Amino acid sequence: MTFEYATRYRRASHIPPEPGKPYFIEKGHGDRAHLFTDLFTIYAGGEQTENTFNFFTCEGPKGDVIPAHSHADTYEVFYITHGAVRLFVEDLEGEQYEKLLTPGDFGFVPKNCPHSYRMERHHSQIVGVAAGPGGTFERFFENLGAPAEELGLPREAVVPAGEKFATVPKAYDVTFLPQQRWGTR
Repeated sequence: MTFEYATRYRRASHIPPEPGKPYFIEKGHGDRAHLFTDLFTIYAGGEQTENTFNFFTCEGPKGDVIPAHSHADTYEVFYITHGAVRLFVEDLEGEQYEKLLTPGDFGFVPKNCPHSYRMERHHSQIVGVAAGPGGTFERFFENLGAPAEELGLPREAVVPAGEKFATVPKAYDVTFLPQQRWGTR
């Protein structure tokens, strides 16, 4: 049995709005958001962890490279549970890396490192954890994309308006890097 809570982000959530409460969430019933062709499901965020880390999944179809970006204060983990995901990362010295990750593979992106990824197989899934001194960014997905009540991938791609790319990311430690080019592809 799970409980529903009202939060400042949603009228109903299975995630308690404050730290210090144990809770359980059935598969797929975290706070969901659609962004591009992907479904992001948040299971724990800053409010539950005193802004120390977040835990989410990202699943989607084979598709395009998501926009390159970096996080000034956030370290990010990519753990693949289904399908295949190509991770692109540039280190602080400018060296680029590209790795195809499949189930059980792990990728780590330090803060300030430009990165991006692309789902390489239909219905790929990433388990993500992000942590850092500046807080957590999990609410970025529903603020740039769209909150989703239903389970499953979006029926149509959710592409944010241009002005959202300029305003929403700053509040969530995300800097888009439109000039970033991946020389490794």
